[in-house]
Order: sequence, then structure tokens, then C-alpha cells
Amino acid sequence: MSMELPKIPDGAPPSFFASALEYMFDAGQRNVLFLDVMRRRGEQYREHLAETVPHVLDYSVELIVDGRTLERPVNYALVRITPPKGVEIDLKRRPFVVVDPRAGHGPGIGGFKADSEIGVAMKAGHPCYFVGFMPEPMPGQTIGDVARAEGVFLEKVIALHPDADGKPCVIGNCQAGWAVMILASLRPELFGPIIIAGAPVSYWAGVHGKNPMRYSGGLLGGSWLTALTSDLGAGKFDGAWLVQNFENMNPSNTLWTKQYNVYSKVDTEAERYLEFEKWWGGHVNLNAEEIQFIVDELFIGNHLATGRIKTADGDMVDLRNIRSPIVVFCSKGDNITPPQQALGWILDLYHDVDEIRAYGQTIVYTVHETVGHLGIFVSGGVAKKEHSEFSSNIDLIDVLPPGLYEATFEEKSVDTANPDLAYGKWIMRCEQRTLDDIRAMGGNSLEDERRFATAARVSEINLANYRKFVQPWIKAMATPQIAEVARRWHPLRTQYEALAGQNPLTKAIETTAENIREHRKPATSDNPFLALQDNISKGIVGALDQWRDAQEALSEKIFLSVYGSPALQAAVGIDPNADPSPKPEMSQEHRKLLEARIAELKSRIASGGLRESLVRGLLYIGMARGMADERGLEVLRRVRMTDSGPRLTLTEFKAMVREQFFMLLLDSEASLAAIPKLLPQDVEARRAGLARMHDVLSASGEISGEVAKRLRRVTELFGVTEDSTSQANTGPFDPQARAS
Repeated sequence: MSMELPKIPDGAPPSFFASALEYMFDAGQRNVLFLDVMRRRGEQYREHLAETVPHVLDYSVELIVDGRTLERPVNYALVRITPPKGVEIDLKRRPFVVVDPRAGHGPGIGGFKADSEIGVAMKAGHPCYFVGFMPEPMPGQTIGDVARAEGVFLEKVIALHPDADGKPCVIGNCQAGWAVMILASLRPELFGPIIIAGAPVSYWAGVHGKNPMRYSGGLLGGSWLTALTSDLGAGKFDGAWLVQNFENMNPSNTLWTKQYNVYSKVDTEAERYLEFEKWWGGHVNLNAEEIQFIVDELFIGNHLATGRIKTADGDMVDLRNIRSPIVVFCSKGDNITPPQQALGWILDLYHDVDEIRAYGQTIVYTVHETVGHLGIFVSGGVAKKEHSEFSSNIDLIDVLPPGLYEATFEEKSVDTANPDLAYGKWIMRCEQRTLDDIRAMGGNSLEDERRFATAARVSEINLANYRKFVQPWIKAMATPQIAEVARRWHPLRTQYEALAGQNPLTKAIETTAENIREHRKPATSDNPFLALQDNISKGIVGALDQWRDAQEALSEKIFLSVYGSPALQAAVGIDPNADPSPKPEMSQEHRKLLEARIAELKSRIASGGLRESLVRGLLYIGMARGMADERGLEVLRRVRMTDSGPRLTLTEFKAMVREQFFMLLLDSEASLAAIPKLLPQDVEARRAGLARMHDVLSASGEISGEVAKRLRRVTELFGVTEDSTSQANTGPFDPQARAS
């Protein structure tokens, strides 16, 4: 990018020199104010580390369970979020539990701002809990211990809400996402819907030319370096190294943009910058056993997505055991967890959607177009849209029939039908998808899978050699005192400490900055030197981005070439004709259970009453649409709440929906033919039921096409004329009364 200084003609006008002097004065003031922001950052860093339980939550909390007091202690805790003034909580609504990611940073990212995952859930009336952690792990703590503790936390939440209409909705952010998935596969009875946001589960997945982080394990020769770092830390892994990896992915932001943004807008950006840096600089430690498990089993081994992780108790971690709806939130703008890594586990586990249904699973995903990794958790716009819609429509997700869906969001407009039936500014729909929709996002070829499998084998070999020949010497030399000094002098920590503390330099900066703020004279926005400054900044960013792109392209080329070598693959035992990560087959036990369940459902097709007939009819008609709309669910919810018969709990209603759905899948004609036998003799009751069905179907718009055709068929089965049905909108189902 070419940058030219403004041309100064002979006899330059005074305005040019005035602009230059104005800019120089402004830049001088900004330099001092910027240094003062760095000084405040250092002081904030020290104060934050001095806290017993440092976090960045924007809410008051009440400690419920301290994980350090458990039989197998961990540095995790369960706290209850105190609702801010003006927020009303409905104790009959299912609680939300946000689990924080332990990826090198401190806790609190899920409640970092008022517009956050916690904030929107409370606004929707849900009680909220938070699972966070302390900076230092307990001695001997493992990933298995953390999973057990989180199970205890959920048991406590369930016990505190015996009247809640459903099990807790659990949100796992980033690294907490796979941890939640592991626990849900081992203890499925504890979970309501699960939301995994920006969570990498299929670590090998990606596309060429992007997602370079997945190559790093192979390029470093495997996880031996992780073991070395932990040994140098005297049995602890410094989370600052994980943060350093994130920093290295975007050098222009790390080395320039983040600081330049503060410098150029120092009058307005300081507080926002300091707020974020409080979390970004709160580095925590992990035990050597914890980080080794994460790197070996997940980052390099990719064992979670393929069902090859075994717990210390001998249990296999199989994500197909999860019985709760799984909501996957990812973004194309996320370079840490791209959509392929967030969704690839579905392709790793299932052959088709029918197999997803055979396991009784409901999977909903949504892909944001632009937001970055951290924006998934802290962006106010994302919280007000996606997280808000998930929170307010969690019951819709919970009663969806098994299958694969994409959540889409349509902004309300003057043309929106029945807008009062939808919460907030958006209308959420869950549209049926197939595995081909996920494959269309791109992914690995069979050759790529062999490359990653080769890297995993090389990692195992190198780690074994390190442990046998090098580790004993490192452990003998690395004392806790040396490890602590090394942690203090980590480059990420020294940048915070550089201007912290009371010394003549920092005192002079503070005093001078206070004086400048009193006499601040920023340059006018049309000053030509400000434009020149921005052009220089853009040039620096462009150069750093080009360097990053070249480095990533070279890294990918090296990885593909080295680990694609037939000689290396043969040497480590990779079969050139086999799939290195085949889909796990359905067990004989599950197949027998499935066959028994099918036989049971077929025998009950002719069982039930008006409720079963209505749900069966709605599902049959809804299959023509291939989607569920939150407005239809709201009408259905009001039907359920005002039904004159014994009221079903959400769990009972969900079970009935699933049964009727599977009956239709198994034998749609027999299921429909049985409807007249299930209906009461009272024609008015049938007519009222059909009116309710009509309300649900028309809530999202006009009934036409195949939907209208199927509605006519169901109407005939009910033995009621369609005209009388469409005119029977009364009470809470009347379009004019739906908002009441």
C-alpha cells in the first residue's frame, strides 16, 4: 500500500503548519495517555491476581458448592447468579448453567457483560448458575475429577429446582463445550438441552487454506512438548502458553491493532480495553495430567469425535449416548473453532439422519457469518440475537422430534405474521437438514485423515521416547521455585508487569496523564495527519497479515507433505487402504433395545386419545414444512397450559411428541388410519381440537400447498368439515387474543 505525505507547495499556507502543530500536540498527549492506560492495565492485573477467586462476571454471585471440599477435590465451584434489579426470575422455568472454558484465561467470560449468555437467560426468566474455577488446580486433579464435580453441581441445581419444567440447560463455552459433552454422554439423566458455543469437538476437521491451528501438533512433533512444558513447570502447565498460541494466530492484532485502537481513540476506548484485558491477562494453571489428556485425546488424537476415549473407571465416552437436544453455535469468522471442527463430530459418528434418530438425538446448529471466536461469548449483538433466541425458545428445542436441524433467524417486519407470538426482535425457526448440508461446508478427504492419523502416531512415539530418555532428567532439575520464576517471566506476564507498581516512572506517567486530561486538546477529525496516521497503521496491518498468510501457507504445505509421505505412513503403521477413523458401529445392545422399542411403538399405534391424535396430526402436517417455528410452539404452549385435562409436564409432553413422531416414521399410513379410533365421540371436542391445530399451523403464516393438503386429510380423519374448523378460533387461540 503506497502512503504519500501531503505535498507542500512553495509558500505553504499557514493552515498546513497549524494542522501539523495541532497533530503533534495531540499525538504527544495521546502518547502519555496511552502509557497511562498501560500503567492502569498493570495495576489492574496485579489487583486481579491478588483476589482469592478472580473473575470478570458482571453479576453478584452466591457460592453453592465449592469443588475443593468434594471427596475428589477440584478447583471448580458452582455459584448462583443474583438477578440484577428489575429482573424477575420464574422458579418454575428450567435453570441455565453456564460452564466457563479453562483454556488459559480466568473465569467469567459467559457473564462478562450485561448482554451476555447469563444476562439474556435471566431476562427470559430463567434462574442462572455459573461453573467457574480458581487459578490453581488441586493436587492430583484430573479431567475425570472435573467431570465428576460438574456432575455433583448439576445434581445440586436439579435438587434446588424440584418444580422446574425441565432439567437444566447447560451452556459450554469453547473448551467447556467438549467437557460438557463428555459428562452428558456419561450422565445423560442430568441434562436438559445442551448449548456448545465455539466448542471444538472434531479437532482434525477443516479445509485447505484455512484453519492452520489444527496443524500445530504435527508440526511440533506431537505432545512431547506439552509434557516438557509441564515438567519444566514442576507438574503444572502454565495457561499463558495456551493464550500465546491464540495470540500467534493473529499477529497484526496482537502486535499492533489492539494497542493502536487504544492509542488512536484513547479518550473513548480505554475503559473497554481495560475491561477486556482484565480477563485476557488472568492466566491460570492446569495440572500436567489435565493438559496431557486434552492434547493427546483431543487436539492430536481426535478421540472424542470417534468414540475412542475411555475414562479411568473404564467407561467409553460415546457422544451418541447423549439424550438431550444439542445446540451447536459456531461461526465462519472463528479461526479457533471453525464450523468444521464444531460440527465434524456429527459426520464422524453417523452415517445419515436416520441413524441420528435411531439414537433418539436432536441436534440443532447455527452458523454465524462473521463473528470471531470471542464474539460468540461476549458480543452484545450475538447475545441479543442468537443467545437470546436460544434462551427464550429452549422449550421449542427441547420438544423437537429427533433429527438434524439448522436454527435460522428472521428479523421481524411489518409483513411478519403474528409477530406477538415471537419473543424479541427475531423469529427463530428450526429447519430440517441432512448430513450433506454439513459436508457442503467442506472437510477432510480420506488422504487428509490419514495425514492426521500419522501425526497422532508420530506424537505417541515421540512422547514415549521423551518419557523414557529425557523426562527423568527434566523432573530432577525443575523445582517448584524455578518453575515459579519461569512463570513470572513469561512474555505475556512481563508486558503487564512492565508499567505496574509504584516507581518514579509510573508515578510521573500518572501525574502527567492527570494534567493532560484536564487540558486535553484532541486534533480535529479532518486533520490530514490523522488520515496519514491511519494509512500507516493499515500498511502495518497489511504487512503483518501477509506475513501470517505466508507462514500459514508454508505450515500447511509442510504438514501435508511430511505426513502425507507414504514412507512415513507405512513406518508408523497407517494402512494406505483403510479409513484411519471409521465411524463406530451401533452396538448389539443398542440394536436390540432399538428393535424392542420399534416393536413396542408399533403395538401402541392404536393407543391414545385426543391429545395423541392432535400431536400425531400436527407432526404429519409439519413434516411437509420441514421446520418448526417459535410462533407455532407458543400457540402450542398456550394450548398445553389451558388444556382442561390433566396437564402434562414438559418432560411428559416431549415423550409423547417423540413417540408419535417415531410412529409416523415407522408406519405413517397405519398411524393416520388409527386416528379415528383414538378420537372421542364428542364432535365438539374434535372440532375444538382441530381449531387448536389450525391455530398452531397458521401461527407462522398462510396454510397452503402440501401443508393444506395434509390438513384436509387430517380434518377428514377427525370427521369434521374444514369450514367449521377454521371458524372455531375462540378463547386463547383466537388470533386477536394470542398475546393475552
